[in-house]
Amino acid sequence: MSLLDCFCTSRTQVESIRPEKQSETSIHQYLVDEPTFSWVPSSPGGNEMPLCTSNVSHYELQVEIGKGFDNLTSIYLARHTPSGTLVIIKITDLENCSEEHLEALQNEVTLSHFFRHPNITTYWTVFTAGSWLWVISPFMAYGSASQLLRTHFPEGMSETLIGNILFGAVRGLNYLHQNGCIHRSIKASHILISGDGLVCLSGLSRLYSLVNHGQRSKAVYDFPQFSTSVHPWLSPELLRQDLYGYNMKSDIYSVGITACELANGQVPFQDIHRTQMLLQKLKGFPSCPLEKNASLQAESRLKISRSGVDSGIGESVLVSSPTRTVTSDRLQTPSSKTFSPAFHSLVELCLQQDPEKRPSASTLLSHAFFRQIKEQTQDSILSLLPPAYSKWPVAVPPVSTWTEPNYILTDEDVGWEF
Repeated sequence: MSLLDCFCTSRTQVESIRPEKQSETSIHQYLVDEPTFSWVPSSPGGNEMPLCTSNVSHYELQVEIGKGFDNLTSIYLARHTPSGTLVIIKITDLENCSEEHLEALQNEVTLSHFFRHPNITTYWTVFTAGSWLWVISPFMAYGSASQLLRTHFPEGMSETLIGNILFGAVRGLNYLHQNGCIHRSIKASHILISGDGLVCLSGLSRLYSLVNHGQRSKAVYDFPQFSTSVHPWLSPELLRQDLYGYNMKSDIYSVGITACELANGQVPFQDIHRTQMLLQKLKGFPSCPLEKNASLQAESRLKISRSGVDSGIGESVLVSSPTRTVTSDRLQTPSSKTFSPAFHSLVELCLQQDPEKRPSASTLLSHAFFRQIKEQTQDSILSLLPPAYSKWPVAVPPVSTWTEPNYILTDEDVGWEF
């Protein structure tokens, strides 16, 4: 019996996703069926909901704000009508999921059930409606760090804001690592920020557990078919796909790339071919990627993709959003800014070619760059951000009932990573 089977049978009735393929799908053929009420975990950090029903009619969909998971997931801003609470709903088309997609969903749903940490995104409830998987999570007023870059910090964030965001993300990552999980998709679009300044790590669909049959593996040889759009954040050893495999230190490399993304407003290697990118990563950075005049950054600034480079595995969201997008609202930062030696040190440690030379997430939290962040409260990050919307604009008409989507969102429609 699989871990997901145990999870489902202990709380809900289960049904096969594809009854005709029960003998083939084995471990990942079950997902949660519709009970009267579904289990709701307590959420540290203020995102608490006393009871979240799994009745489709209890959710008023306000607007579709994007797509994700290889266009199989539609993301909605919605209202839980019994409580009046704004929520985010991810609705995934199970019927068109490949075996790898189903396995990733099973992994995400099952493992997230056990997570209890303020810096890990919370799933209030998960259930199925026909062949569609519904995942209900809190509404994050600021959206993702990637969205903040596009709408308010096009030239990159201040070092203080970066420190606040990264500290929360690394805390969540450290929790995952302590529990034997590799995230494998750390990037700005998977760092969400709530209206009260809580930073949460999302993007759990690529999570991999090192623990199997009570034993923890030292290396991973599982290489999923990552979308090419996420390659800039991946470590050299993960891209190399050799017999040495990779481990948790692969996530640390992605933290370093994300730090550069937050600092410069774009990710290194953004427009470089995969082969050239891998060669460059194996050779190492010619100069610190935090500097605007670095040759690597200059090459990656040749163009800005309209589709958003991080829309492959993360959830991409439409231009319509509760975050201000007017250019006059942008909080400009100096184009020629410099960063402290401590920040340079942190990035260089994360981007070491040899994984063993990179610090663990736990060690990273004690780095000099984060020491001052530990003493600050959530209010400090709010003072560095524009005002967040607590509710959707009144002009947006709600969708009273949900119908199965019958269209595909193109890359040109993408505007908000979530």
